[in-house]
Amino acid sequence: MAVAATDQWIDPDGIRLPAGEVHGWTPGHNETVCGLSLSRSLLRRFPHVQWRDVQPESGGMADRVQSVCDRCRAGLEGRPRRTRWTRRDPRP
Repeated sequence: MAVAATDQWIDPDGIRLPAGEVHGWTPGHNETVCGLSLSRSLLRRFPHVQWRDVQPESGGMADRVQSVCDRCRAGLEGRPRRTRWTRRDPRP
């Protein structure tokens, strides 16, 4: 999964990286995972940057990322797995 963002910056090696608000994007589509139109929202495309690389916990390419779209995160990462329900203190 690639990335689209509201802004960009150039690192010392001359590579264009995302900045500002980051959205998940599939190359070949004209909208983000959350449904925003790339052209109408003025989002810049980053096909060389992976979704996992712009997460604030990962560091690296996330240096200038201010926020990650919650709807895109939910769409890409899904819900955490739930364990089965079990009774802990049954009545006598």
